[in-house]
Amino acid sequence: MGAKKKAAKKSAKKATARSGGSPFGPGLVTFLTELRANNKRSWFQDNAERYESDVREPAFAFIREFRGPLAKVSKHFVAEDKKVGGALMRIHRDVRFSKDKSPYKTNLGIQFRHEGGSDVHAPGIYLHVDPDVAFLGVGMWHPPSEALEAVRQAIVASPREWTKAVAQGAFAKSWTLEGDSLKRPPKGFDPEHPLVEDLKRKDHIAVVRFAPSRVTKKDFVPWMAERVMETKPFLKFLTKATGEAF
Repeated sequence: MGAKKKAAKKSAKKATARSGGSPFGPGLVTFLTELRANNKRSWFQDNAERYESDVREPAFAFIREFRGPLAKVSKHFVAEDKKVGGALMRIHRDVRFSKDKSPYKTNLGIQFRHEGGSDVHAPGIYLHVDPDVAFLGVGMWHPPSEALEAVRQAIVASPREWTKAVAQGAFAKSWTLEGDSLKRPPKGFDPEHPLVEDLKRKDHIAVVRFAPSRVTKKDFVPWMAERVMETKPFLKFLTKATGEAF
């Protein structure tokens, strides 16, 4: 058995050993902190086994464990634990058009996408962890103009359903609507509409922030499942508005 396969087997056992609690251990934030201070290919190569054991394999274990809770929100969101094209976002940065040529992201990113969406613009659920902050984000970030127009039309057509989804219950208490907005109402919409501020949104994102150490707590998976379940009406509204199954 080669060194890489041995390391992968070892990291898989390590993640399994944490079953019953969070798949993530303190090594996750430690690795990300050190990567931020040593964002070079040589350092990453020297610490590749740590990346496998402290970041990637626990992330895969988390993705597998979250399939059940995710299915209770909607069976149309996908939780794939594979290295390419899965829920775990790649650690390598795309530096082609960036002045910052640092080769690696210094955060963990996991996105559960809708089966009908091929990129991050579709309705989805996102977990972000970096050395300073962690957050959950749900919804649509920078959606294409057709999808954004469809959501705006749905808000006008079903204002009570929209208000119930975003301004009531546990969602309103725990989550904050964020993202970019137009300075003026979009063309073709009543500037006096009671939901004009929501019609002006260019992103439909809801966020809840927490300490990075939260992901290592024994109850993290059920805690996250409860938070995401609070967003079900919001995700349902966006998904149905863009013509996808929920």
